[in-house]
Amino acid sequence: MKNVKKLGKRLYYSEEFKRARVNEYESGELTVKQICRLFGIGNASVYNWIYKYSSVNKKGVKIVEQSDSSSDKVKRLEKKIAELERLLGQKQIKLDYYMELLSMAKETYDIDIEKNFATPRSKE
Repeated sequence: MKNVKKLGKRLYYSEEFKRARVNEYESGELTVKQICRLFGIGNASVYNWIYKYSSVNKKGVKIVEQSDSSSDKVKRLEKKIAELERLLGQKQIKLDYYMELLSMAKETYDIDIEKNFATPRSKE
């Protein structure tokens, strides 16, 4: 690695190397976690580079990355919510329809079809 200089136990990366990693992150090629794994760099270092060299992310702005499995889970849950909302809407339409039928029956036949718990049971 010609961009890395090792002095003692610490590694020092060239500015060119750091900017290249930040560009990979900003372009969406790699996540911070992937950069750390590929190059054996601590995530604090990568975040510091992003804050220093990024044109988009500045210090004081928190960067939150979701792992692929988390983003897939969020997408699945959003789909499920949309489906449940659609079903709820259909049920509400049916309920409104039945309530209208009951009110029409009450007007037409002058009987209350809805249960009335206050009326006594019939004697059979």
